[in-house]
Amino acid sequence: MLWTGSLKSLLPQALRRMLRCNRLTISNTSGMAEGYKQANIVILHKSLADDFEKFCHANKGPLPLLYRSQPGDWKCPSLSSDSDVRTDCLQYRLYEHGAFTGSLKSLKEYAEQLKDMVTFYLGCSFSFEKALQNAGIPVRNVEQKCNVSMYKTSVPCYSVSTFCCNLVVTMRPIPANKLEATVLATSELEESHGAPVHIGDPGLLGIQDLSKPDYGDPVHLHPGDIPVFWACGVTGVEAIINCRSPLAFTHSPGCMFITDLKNNEDSVGSSRGVPQVHCISEDPLHYSIVSAEAAQKINTLESLIGIDPGDRGIIHLQRQEELLKSCLSISHARSVLITTGFPTHFTYEPPEENDGPPGAFAIAAMLQALEKDVAIVTDQRALSLNRRIMEDAVRLGILKRPIPLLSYQKESTDSALMFLCENGNRGRPRFDHLVAIERAGMAADGNYYNARKVNIKHLVDPIDDLFLAAKTIPGVATTGVGDGGNELGMGKVKDAVKKYIKNGDTIACDVEADFTIVAGVSNWGGYAIACALYILNTCEIHDRYLRKAVGFPQLPKKMVWLSALPSVTKEEKFLKALVHHGVRSGKTASLEMEVDALPFYNTHSLMIEKLL
Repeated sequence: MLWTGSLKSLLPQALRRMLRCNRLTISNTSGMAEGYKQANIVILHKSLADDFEKFCHANKGPLPLLYRSQPGDWKCPSLSSDSDVRTDCLQYRLYEHGAFTGSLKSLKEYAEQLKDMVTFYLGCSFSFEKALQNAGIPVRNVEQKCNVSMYKTSVPCYSVSTFCCNLVVTMRPIPANKLEATVLATSELEESHGAPVHIGDPGLLGIQDLSKPDYGDPVHLHPGDIPVFWACGVTGVEAIINCRSPLAFTHSPGCMFITDLKNNEDSVGSSRGVPQVHCISEDPLHYSIVSAEAAQKINTLESLIGIDPGDRGIIHLQRQEELLKSCLSISHARSVLITTGFPTHFTYEPPEENDGPPGAFAIAAMLQALEKDVAIVTDQRALSLNRRIMEDAVRLGILKRPIPLLSYQKESTDSALMFLCENGNRGRPRFDHLVAIERAGMAADGNYYNARKVNIKHLVDPIDDLFLAAKTIPGVATTGVGDGGNELGMGKVKDAVKKYIKNGDTIACDVEADFTIVAGVSNWGGYAIACALYILNTCEIHDRYLRKAVGFPQLPKKMVWLSALPSVTKEEKFLKALVHHGVRSGKTASLEMEVDALPFYNTHSLMIEKLL
């Protein structure tokens, strides 16, 4: 007879016996044998087994290897005591030369072929569903009595020989106030795919429609739910398809092999620390993950640069965790545009001050080391000066190589959009993040003012337009770094600028950035961004999330990143080069070793040492 009762509390051995006798009416194994690990199954010819094992080790997030059998061995003694992989899955899939050719209830008719085949047992996210429930987190696919949703993504796995494919993910809707608890509940369960690889908009993974999963069933989101995605073992099915092996078998997605191992017997622990979840974008919705230790280090950097040596009142402009959220956003970006330049000394040539360029080039150096695309946009009249400064930055070892130097002119109403996006198409932005550091910002009356309330609009190109246009482009974020409130991006704190900063009612920048980093000296903000990016990329939790748990950790590149950090020696030489080019101190117009009237030695040099 067919079994129609509750299967949650049955032991794995009992469930496997029922499966062998075709006595179950279920369509998937989600929620079955609660508390026990389930496994994806891939069976392929022994000649491909070594390469597939390497493929698993290279993509541990989707393919955590629990056990590899010998050729023709149908048992897995380390996972279960009395199993037979030919009969103990609810349903199987047959693939011939990469094509799906049918579903099977048993593999016994292929007993002869299986003698030359190897079975891989791979971890499954069904295994962590009980852990979620124990943490008070609803599991919507279990509630809705359906299979979990599985989607192909645009994220490539690390290829090994003939095994190459894109990552497949599962999606579970999670209430927004349970996101951090969800990450915490799953992060240690690495044999069950571990922590999520993406939280937020599915389009960022190349998933167009959540209602149309590639495998499994649609799972409906409740109001307030956020889509959360985990790496999925069905990635192995995609690898088999692309490999085009003459004969291969897998479980049917959602119809897992149930082991005798309890979920709390996960043999792969982690020393990565406690994860935190931070929202870094509302459009598209995007969350990032970082360790609490790394987040605390970055918040300490923010505190260090927040001192007010000029007694300007900047403490009233500061917002907590802006450095952390900005750098998380930049860490996810592929291409970053930086702007700087404040021509406060309008009676001199050049009129630029020396606060801004050092911080801008410190950010650029770290982005270059992180292998991101980076460019600088500045005033057309200052292009020649900035080319010379860039040559010095390369010569002094701050940059490894020159970066593109651009200018922007407003020629039509859509000039900013055309500059930021290919053919003005908002769906194809050239940059993911814009950073302004000590860049003159447009006030409410359309003019640009220095701290003394002098209008310098005739010296400033309308680069603000790019930040305004970025607000209309989904996925493009902006950061403003300043120390007085009249810098581009400080519009986010303009009310405080008008209230607490001298001449603030006139000079306050009206243009907002998504993230506003307020520092005692803007260069310090640039140094802090470089240091924070280093901290993030050496954080194992964040690194895994960035690469979607495929490929290998990036920590071997740590020394390259370390060499890109600012140092007292590099910044001393760079400031001397700026003095040589006639770039003056902000407050005093002095051509000495000072920035904003503060001596480099024992002030700026000490700040650099503290940040490092």
